[in-house]
Amino acid sequence: MSNIEAGSLSGAKRFAPTVSVAQRTMDWHAAHLAAGAAVQAAEALGVRINVAVVDASGVLASFLRMPGAPLHSVDIAIDKAYTAASFGLATSQWSDALLQHSSAVREGLVLRPRFVAFGGGLPVLENGQRIGGIGVSGGSEQQDEACARAGLAALGLSA
Repeated sequence: MSNIEAGSLSGAKRFAPTVSVAQRTMDWHAAHLAAGAAVQAAEALGVRINVAVVDASGVLASFLRMPGAPLHSVDIAIDKAYTAASFGLATSQWSDALLQHSSAVREGLVLRPRFVAFGGGLPVLENGQRIGGIGVSGGSEQQDEACARAGLAALGLSA
């Protein structure tokens, strides 16, 4: 049996593998509170929206659909939240962000399933750590983002 097989690296420093990483995420109550606040903001604006909140892994944690909100916007809201959570960037910022990349990235990234590059998705950050995302769809990009910001504000957070 070699030294490596026996567990000895002949003087090389041995490192224990990392088996877990602590990651904060939102609980159901926070996700529900954010979604409800986004819908209340939509009511004040006179628009009908779908709102999705995902956890840090991009898994749906809360969803609300206002009666009359566009049906295609169901998946768009979920994908906006997913995009914001996965990259930690507001979906409205992607147009400018993509200008910093090659044409291959600009053309390829927007073709990825679930990637959204227009306004309405915000990362949920707590003390600088990404804990989820919120996505709103059904109004204009500005209305959607305003509703998403209302969801963050209900949690005592900002974008």
